[in-house]
Amino acid sequence: MRTAEIATTDLGAAMREKLNGFVATLRLNGFVAGLAETRDALVILSGAASVRPSRLRPAWRALFCSGQSDWQKFDEIFDAYWLRRGMKSATRLSGAPQKASAGLQSAAPGTLGLGDKRTADHVQRGEDIETADSGRSRREGASSSELLSQTDFRHLTQPEDLARAHELAERLAKGMQARITRRTRSAQKGERLDLRRTIHKSISHGGTPMEPVFRRRKEKPLRLVVLLDASGSMSLYSAVFLRFMHGVLDAFRQAEAFVFHTRLIHISPALRERDPQRAVERMSLMAEGTGGGTRIGESLSTFNRWHAKRCIHSRTCVMIVSDGYDTGPAEILGTEMRALRRRCRRIAWLNPMIGWQDYAPEAAGMKAALPFIDLFAPAHNLESLEALEPYLARI
Repeated sequence: MRTAEIATTDLGAAMREKLNGFVATLRLNGFVAGLAETRDALVILSGAASVRPSRLRPAWRALFCSGQSDWQKFDEIFDAYWLRRGMKSATRLSGAPQKASAGLQSAAPGTLGLGDKRTADHVQRGEDIETADSGRSRREGASSSELLSQTDFRHLTQPEDLARAHELAERLAKGMQARITRRTRSAQKGERLDLRRTIHKSISHGGTPMEPVFRRRKEKPLRLVVLLDASGSMSLYSAVFLRFMHGVLDAFRQAEAFVFHTRLIHISPALRERDPQRAVERMSLMAEGTGGGTRIGESLSTFNRWHAKRCIHSRTCVMIVSDGYDTGPAEILGTEMRALRRRCRRIAWLNPMIGWQDYAPEAAGMKAALPFIDLFAPAHNLESLEALEPYLARI
């Protein structure tokens, strides 16, 4: 039985109807949401993410949002529909969408309602209490892995917790690769019949399948290029991300990794070491001088000039992990982001500070980069990394 069928069986009719209503609400507010997105949302709803709204939100945001305006409106619509909060907001739940509220106007694509107090403090649901500032949750019966996945990396102070987070980050990267590379695309000729789309096309022919649709593997696989900020302000997050990057390079054969601070260093050869500990040690020797200041614009200039032509093709997602604090001129960062945007398919900027309470992208470098970013998302815990999978699968 396929995953979508299992999801339909597990969920009740009332919940399926409510999900359909939510998708219809998104369409009324300008979102592009069809049968495929509804099916994927149903699968997410039937999984572990349905335990609390704070876990559904990032997964569905990555699934349904395809542009800056979608990212600006999604949180408000989600809260109003599922949590019954902010019902008097400017974004309506029916009819044509209006101008977004002030809190969402200042937000960039992918932000979690920056400056919006509704998501700042905590989410409470029965015995499940989650505190946004600490990233920790307390729920009876919760497993240690689940608690760890929701904990902000900066709060991992025990060596055993940090080692466990490293292991989970690497396992997460490998699992994402396995699922994403299994994705296929529609074609007139292929390896197997796409029954759902064939039935959909048969409606115009009175139910007779005159136009069969097939599925076949994507000809050009997704390529990831990860650029990690290794400056002092990112030191609490960079160790976990290095293990995530090790898993990415071990699983995604079409992947490249770089770290930057005052200069750019290519670390893919080091991270391709089979032993994670040796990989990190070798990378540390290559990246001498980490933990200082950050010159993001100059580092991107080096990447664009010497590495972009070799690393980037038509299905490349460049993933920048940084808090956006650039000690160099913001104009250089804006210029290099524009040049990078012309080369690649998508740019995802992961900022750990988005998961902090009351964060807003006020840094000059971050403001200069925002117009060229397709996905601006949090990366402060393992749960936020897991929410990237639906986005990457759509590229």
